[in-house]
Formats: sequence, C-alpha cells, structure tokens
Amino acid sequence: MPKIKTNSGAAKRFKRTANGFKRKQAYKNHILTKKNSKRIRQLRPKENVAPSDMALVRRMMPGV
Repeated sequence: MPKIKTNSGAAKRFKRTANGFKRKQAYKNHILTKKNSKRIRQLRPKENVAPSDMALVRRMMPGV
C-alpha cells in the first residue's frame, strides 16, 4: 500500500498546533507603501485556520 502524500503547498502555508493549524494573514505581501503602519502591524501575527476550513486542511495534510 502506498504512503499518503502531504500536499506540498499546504505544508508550506500551515503549521500544526495543539488546537488546529496556524496560518499567515493575507494582504501583507507587496504594495505595503500605501498601507499604514497600524494595518501592517496588525497583519503580523499568525491566525488559526477557521473551523469551516479545518476539514479541508486536514485532508491536504494527512500525515501531520
């Protein structure tokens, strides 16, 4: 029986935690000059994956 592969794109984007997966926030990649400092700072911390998306992330990362 072959091993189940982890989706490599998902492995780069999500990390397993005790209560789910953590992810980086969107809108902090480029064109940062027009975004004010407060907005950029608030986008800095990691967030948990929403409960509605948890099943999808688990399916993409079965071995984790």
